[in-house]
Amino acid sequence: MFYLSLIEHTLRLPPHLLHLPVDEAIKSELETLFLDKFMISGQLKVALSFPGDGASTYMVEFRLIVFRPFIGEIIVAKLKESDASGLRLSLGFFDDIYIPVHLLPTPSRFEAIPNTRNQGRRIWDFGDPEEAQSEEPRFVIDGSDPIKFRVDSVIYPSIPLEQPENSKPFAPMVITGTINYDGLGPVSWWEEAEMIQEDE
Repeated sequence: MFYLSLIEHTLRLPPHLLHLPVDEAIKSELETLFLDKFMISGQLKVALSFPGDGASTYMVEFRLIVFRPFIGEIIVAKLKESDASGLRLSLGFFDDIYIPVHLLPTPSRFEAIPNTRNQGRRIWDFGDPEEAQSEEPRFVIDGSDPIKFRVDSVIYPSIPLEQPENSKPFAPMVITGTINYDGLGPVSWWEEAEMIQEDE
């Protein structure tokens, strides 16, 4: 899920950052360049100046922890949104994880919460359909539990040249997951099953 990368980069520091200490200015500029990644440590190798340029240029070497999940990996996340099209999950530092309806347990249904914008909870109707409709649902996805999902695909969309004003922020990586397998979904579903097995 996480990779440690050693990167060497030629970094141009714009003039408006030159009033800061060099280490602080370099770190600030690297954080804007390497979006959604964690920098661990870095070192300045060479400082360069080019005639006619008000900026200073540095050769820097640094380590990044890069989040890059692989297909088939099992990850635990929290529910961010639930609507008619599926689930959106979050890892805290990364929110572009989607589980579409066709990758949810079947049969499942969406139950809208009144007076909200297309928000609600998902219910997995496991077992006899008549019993599932008559009693309080046991298998609910409502955000109260962490959710285990399996990575189904990882997409790196191309950066748009223009973005409409009211569109959501650009996501450099989008993960599609599934919970339609044994052991996946809210962790409480399977903790209960484990307790029943131990009692037998």
